[in-house]
Amino acid sequence: MSEERHTVALPAGKLALVLHLPPGGARGPCIVACHGLGTSKDGDKYLALGAELPAEGLAVARFDFRGCGESSGNEEETTTATRLEDARAVIDTLRAHPRLDGRFGLLGSSMGGFVALHLAHERADGTPVVTWNAPSSLTDLIQSETTDGRGFGLPLVLEIAEHRYAEAPSGVARHLVVHGDADDVVPVDHGAVLHARAAEPCDLLIVRGADHRFSEPAHRAEALAHTRAWFGRFLGERT
Repeated sequence: MSEERHTVALPAGKLALVLHLPPGGARGPCIVACHGLGTSKDGDKYLALGAELPAEGLAVARFDFRGCGESSGNEEETTTATRLEDARAVIDTLRAHPRLDGRFGLLGSSMGGFVALHLAHERADGTPVVTWNAPSSLTDLIQSETTDGRGFGLPLVLEIAEHRYAEAPSGVARHLVVHGDADDVVPVDHGAVLHARAAEPCDLLIVRGADHRFSEPAHRAEALAHTRAWFGRFLGERT
């Protein structure tokens, strides 16, 4: 496995991107990993993805949204719309990579899962998507005592108030919903709603005892195993 560091240009800034490639020289698909609010591409979950999925022939691209980690900008000025712009820019950059074959999967945790779902919906090409502890409604979440608006800057609050990207989209197929039943930030009911809104094929995995960050290694390993199998199902070797 090899690791590459890239910079993705934006009209007014840049994003930091790390690409993990499978061993060998064959071209293959890539999983784009989207982190949540107040975190970065270097969280334990994303490092684990980069370490494990390439062994299955899947490249992993983990990147920092603007205002986070090593990317430029201020997170308090970002919205769902800007995060979608960032994710599109990452995919556009990766299209030209000689080791990638143009097929993509999306994975997102928490707010990153919300963004990944919207991106899969707009792509409308069967892109498989896995969400970990993602919200079904930002309106509900911002009013929740568990978040108390933490991580929600004014532009994001206004975007939600104007009903732009306030709710997760319906009709996204090839969606695996992973949710911990001990999540005290995004309650497990959100995962049930996401599954109800998804189109077939879809599935719902409830990880018993898992918190919002999947901080217990056993819980993270369970989520990773099902994630690996889901992407393998739709992005395995071409027949």
